[in-house]
Amino acid sequence: MQDAGKSGRAIGTRRRMRGFTLVELIIAMIIAAILAAIAIPAYSSFVREGRRTDAKSALLDLASLEERFYSTSNTYSSAASDLGYGSAAWPVTVGSGYYQIAQPTVTAAVAPTASSPAGTPASFSLTATPLGDQVNDTACASFTVNSQGVRTALTSGGADNSTTCWK
Repeated sequence: MQDAGKSGRAIGTRRRMRGFTLVELIIAMIIAAILAAIAIPAYSSFVREGRRTDAKSALLDLASLEERFYSTSNTYSSAASDLGYGSAAWPVTVGSGYYQIAQPTVTAAVAPTASSPAGTPASFSLTATPLGDQVNDTACASFTVNSQGVRTALTSGGADNSTTCWK
């Protein structure tokens, strides 16, 4: 008969071990790290794309305020208070704070002359630029809309990317 010892088991018998080995844990951690390395940048890019809506909707809202102001005063305004922003000063931060809109560029109307029989109508241009983490959105680095309704978007390198960014 074998000695049971302190454990109450017979000497020479093996108890089945439970749990994970160190190698299994390391492999699981490596797999998790690889998945995180792929998922986190993709998620960040997705979030940045979603924030573009803040800039686009703020620009279109401000453009409609400019048109409303024009309908009552026959001129566009570059004053934030005229456009319903109270005492806010330019640039105005919009949405969740990831974009700012610069002071509108306003051009006064020029009456027709002999050299320019059509004259020049009054116009405005609005531009939204990114702030904070949104600066990393290089595909759509700035958004612009003007009084003719032309919407443009530029990459961080200055290339036109309007069709992608304004979709």
